[in-house]
Amino acid sequence: MKKLLSLVLATTLVLSLVACGQKAAAPAEASAAGEKVIKIGVFEPQTGENGGGGIQEVYGIRYANKIYNTITINGEEYKIVLDEVDNKSDKTEAVRAAQKLISDRVSAVIGSYGSGVSIAAGENFRDAKIPAIGCSCTNPQVTNGNDFYFRTCFIDPFQGTVMSKYCKDHNYNKVAVITQLGDDYSEGLGNFFVKACQSNGIEVVAQEKFQTNEQDFKAILTNIKGANPQFVFAPSSIATAPLILSQAKELGLDCQFGGGDTWENGTIITNAHGAAEGIVLTTFYEANPATAVGEEAIFLNGNGNGETATGFSNYLVNVEKQPPEIPAVSALGYDAYLAAYKAIEAAQSTDGSAIREALTKLVYTGVTGEISFDEIGDAKKGAAYIKEVESGKFAFKEIVNMN
Repeated sequence: MKKLLSLVLATTLVLSLVACGQKAAAPAEASAAGEKVIKIGVFEPQTGENGGGGIQEVYGIRYANKIYNTITINGEEYKIVLDEVDNKSDKTEAVRAAQKLISDRVSAVIGSYGSGVSIAAGENFRDAKIPAIGCSCTNPQVTNGNDFYFRTCFIDPFQGTVMSKYCKDHNYNKVAVITQLGDDYSEGLGNFFVKACQSNGIEVVAQEKFQTNEQDFKAILTNIKGANPQFVFAPSSIATAPLILSQAKELGLDCQFGGGDTWENGTIITNAHGAAEGIVLTTFYEANPATAVGEEAIFLNGNGNGETATGFSNYLVNVEKQPPEIPAVSALGYDAYLAAYKAIEAAQSTDGSAIREALTKLVYTGVTGEISFDEIGDAKKGAAYIKEVESGKFAFKEIVNMN
């Protein structure tokens, strides 16, 4: 009877705290080996339209967890366990996935690839007071009005300006734009590119839109061909890009095509069957083993511990059974995990509000350079990389510095 009374009183106390708007810290669970465990949620698409990019971010997160898998809080060691959910590249599924992570009592969340799903789930994380750290979700709406969302990437107004500057520097005075209706990333980045071009005196001769899951782009590409642009900007998914590029080649649309960060995926080159040759894209990172120090050296070369001894490329080949080329979003995934790790360490707590407060003050050097967050939660970054497909591979072209 005493045990039952104690249980009732404890339950009443918890309910009272919730009713007062207080949130208990995520509990430290015990593993099968008796270790204390902290959960970090991995909120990424592993299937659906953006599954190819989402899994690349997951690889970077998993690799970081192999290196930084324990943490000391108030003198006690905790094991960090990844709680992976698949948001399936879908806004409704994203909310369900977020709710699962919240019910699992994770201390922080990493993700997502795809701005739309990040925006859709953002209120859930905010209301639960669980900090989320995006890797490559670039639409401004991800962090605007949500003080529990952060990100390690640059954002679309910056990315659109970078590609516009690239066009101006290469004397492309007439451009066209293709975007996906209802897609926050595609429409947002396309609009920012248009605004930047107009400011730079570049004429936007055509703007075309397509529906989600569209397969036939010949009508809009014919319209664009008639406008005679020198450059076509088509921020789109990994699945859509090869179709656009292949059909443009079939129609004899002979100008340079460009995309955003989503285009840095080898399946685009493979599935476009030669039509991707010469495309350019903006991206977040270019590996340089010769000058690597700190976290970048660990990422590229490993830290001498087990599977990480020979770096991320070997991890991709030997553990994930993938090609050895390093996607920029994998580096961002690593950096986002590192932000969560360092914030938990600084907060000395598993409580989401304490971790969120630590993130606002965090300054650290990750794989993609020095990272700190502004008052909105965006990473402070002033440069982007341009890559071009040459001989069937992504090749570094130039850095565009906007500082």
